[in-house]
Amino acid sequence: MNMLTLIEKKKRGEALSEAEIRFFITGYIGGEIPDYQASALLMAVCFMGMDAAETQALTQAMAESGERADLSGIPGIKVDKHSTGGVADTTTLIAAPLAAACGVPVAKMSGRGLGHTGGTLDKLAAIPGMRTSFTVRELMRLVERVGIAVVGQTGDLAPADRMLYALRDVTATVDSPPLIASSIMSKKIAAGCQALALDVKFGSGAFNPTPERAYELARTMAELGRLSGVRTTALITDMNEPLGRRVGNGLEVAEALDVLSGRIAGGRLLSVALALAAEMLTLGGIAPTPEAARPLLMRALQEGRGMEKLLEMVAAQGGDAAALERPGTLWPVRRVEEVLAGRDGYVARIDARAVGRAAGLIGAGRFRKDDVIDPAVGVTMHCRLGDAVHRGDPLATLHINAEGHAAEAR
Repeated sequence: MNMLTLIEKKKRGEALSEAEIRFFITGYIGGEIPDYQASALLMAVCFMGMDAAETQALTQAMAESGERADLSGIPGIKVDKHSTGGVADTTTLIAAPLAAACGVPVAKMSGRGLGHTGGTLDKLAAIPGMRTSFTVRELMRLVERVGIAVVGQTGDLAPADRMLYALRDVTATVDSPPLIASSIMSKKIAAGCQALALDVKFGSGAFNPTPERAYELARTMAELGRLSGVRTTALITDMNEPLGRRVGNGLEVAEALDVLSGRIAGGRLLSVALALAAEMLTLGGIAPTPEAARPLLMRALQEGRGMEKLLEMVAAQGGDAAALERPGTLWPVRRVEEVLAGRDGYVARIDARAVGRAAGLIGAGRFRKDDVIDPAVGVTMHCRLGDAVHRGDPLATLHINAEGHAAEAR
């Protein structure tokens, strides 16, 4: 068995066996298969796809490529949530603390951004001192002590997915349904969650262009969860415009803080976060239905318990929780440039993908696996779909860290 044979086979559209998929995963994490051959196979999968058996085999191989967390000793049903990737999607920093504040143990394994989409780990990295790399034992202690932990993929948990995740980001092999589904579900299985609430997005800022594609991906992941003993529910949500008003790691953390503290209403960002948190409370046995969960979440939000839980989590993971009370000093803006409306009219379309890319371009975004995106850069949106605008009205503000990027971002 060798990689050239696997690449040729998948290039012809043939299904790989479970043994062949395990050969690939074992060889890649062991350093025997180089990035260029792994990239070739990923590209072949992007073009030719994978059937259900292949996707299941890939998911299990990645989940079993390292240690698996056993959270059974922690009381309660351990619940996670995950988004398939969007722009200005900071729901984790709102939904997860609110769910934990209502009594759901949240053990969340997150990743970095892929392509034009933001990643929770990139957002958390914007917080001074924030640590997201933990051993399995440390993860268990965090969830037991704080009730919530949001961590990255360490060398112990699903290392194959961690390595392939970074490779996909820089080889244009992100938007493949089987790769997306297996990546998400292998992380969740390895992290030991018992239930999972998914946010599967569609539209200009998502990897799924249509609701139908999003539904198929949701169905695939729900089946992967069932086969692995993880109860999984999914919401299909619209990503035809940025979910929040601010795009960029530091900007998005600040917006989540503003929502949790009640400084801003939250709009669609809060609406989706509450819907996901309601699913988490239902899966966790705190409420019988999502409808019954909503008043519990609103009470936690209004009483500031969601904000308190987020700050407690940040402090427990080494972050400067006190600094989050003054986010304006954390990520100072170097230079801003306004994008103005050229004529009167209504906002008929917002290309969320382009906005996400602009935020990365302004900050000299990640083009190599080890690139770190500047947390102080990004885009603030001043309009929504359907808004009436007049010539000269600000449509967006570009937060810029270097000369030359503004023109490219336009």
